Parts: sequence; structure tokens; C-alpha cells
Amino acid sequence: MRRLRAGWRLLRVVWHLLMGVAEIYTTFARRTPSQQDARVQAWALELLAKLAIKLVVHGQPPLRGPVLLAANHISWLDIVVMHAARHCRFISKADIKHWPIVGTLATAAGTLYIERESRRDAMRVVHHMAESLQQGDVLAVFPEGTTGDGTRLLPFHANLFQAAIAANQPVQPVALRFVDGTTGTMSLAPCYVGDDTLLQSLWRTVCTDNLVAEVRFGEPQLAQGRDRRALAADVRRAVQTLRGDALD
Repeated sequence: MRRLRAGWRLLRVVWHLLMGVAEIYTTFARRTPSQQDARVQAWALELLAKLAIKLVVHGQPPLRGPVLLAANHISWLDIVVMHAARHCRFISKADIKHWPIVGTLATAAGTLYIERESRRDAMRVVHHMAESLQQGDVLAVFPEGTTGDGTRLLPFHANLFQAAIAANQPVQPVALRFVDGTTGTMSLAPCYVGDDTLLQSLWRTVCTDNLVAEVRFGEPQLAQGRDRRALAADVRRAVQTLRGDALD
């Protein structure tokens, strides 16, 4: 029965993804930017529902931009969860743009892409991010640069924090966690780390009942004279506090 239920969830997820791509190629472009943002958030909420994941938000999501959200990174699901809590434009590695289905959806959601190996491209993206912040956008980054298992926070890379400093706009720490809704303990089902494949992570997720995605928004921080490394370190400590971790 459990595998049948998981299979049904998986079919619903695949259908939802395909319908999302179809909408992008038909009606999405005819919406205003604010309507597109609202539709992306609604679509993400619908996907979580099809995965049988409950969203719980603590703290105050930004009502409007400009702001740079900085969150810990656990799973491919993080982007969906963040969009469901508050639509934002993600900064993502460039190869995602070419992934089937996922790349189409990510691009339509306003993702900015970066070539991680190129220092020049990183500078271009930081400049673009600063311009977007000055225009009032809500941007989001995963400063760890890769996914962790959710049990501890990896070091934060500081480069992308320069955009908030250059634009003189706040960074808001965000803590993500997946928990068992029955016991309240951390769930590793959605993790996407190490030798995990996307399909393995997805299958574990659809096989898991009573899964809760928790999003905790902290207080926004302006640099106020801090350089990018100091700002990144302070935001990391804020995320640790939101997660309930011991500070290191």
C-alpha cells in the first residue's frame, strides 16, 4: 500500500511538472510580472501538496524587495519550499539551465545563472544581482554552495554577499529544515547529497508520510561597514541560531 501511495504521488508530481512547462509555453508570458510571481508561488504550493508535504513558516517573509535571502541548502526541494513561502529569484549554477523540464521551470521563475568556475562570470552575476536589488527584487542564494545533510551548516561563501553591500540593501537569513510531522525529529528523506541521485531523493520523499518543510525567516541585516566575509559569517551565525544549532 505504501509503494502504491508513493507511486500515485510520483505520477501527480510528474504531471504537475509537465503542466507547468506547458503553461510556460502558452499563457505564462501574457501575465504581468507580479502575476507571474504569484503564479510561481501558487505552483510551488501545489507541488508541495502533491508531494504530501506540509509547509510551516516562522518569522516574517519579506513583504517586498529589495532584499537578499540567504538560506542553508539541503535538497532540490529547497527551491520549491522557498518559492512556496515567498517568491524570489534564485542564483543558481549555470548547468541547471540545461536540465530537462527543471531548467525551463527555473528560467521562467526568474533564476539568474552563474558559471562557478569563472571568476569573471561571478563578477558579472554580482553586478547583475546588485542591479536587481536596486530595482526592488527579492533574490535568494544558498551560500554553502552545495547541499548538506541538514545536520550541520557548511561554511558560507562570501562572494555573492558583495551584491547586497554594493546595492546597500539588507540580507535576510533563512533556515530550512525537513521534519517528521509526527515526532518532530529531523527527516533526511529529501536530502540530496553525496552519492544521492535526484530520482533516489525524489522516491524517498514520495515514500515518506507526514513530512513537514519548516522555513524560519530571521531579521534582515544591512552591512553597515562590514565587508562581505564579515557579513557572510554573521548571517551564517544567524541561520545557525534559527536552526537551533550550537554556534561554532
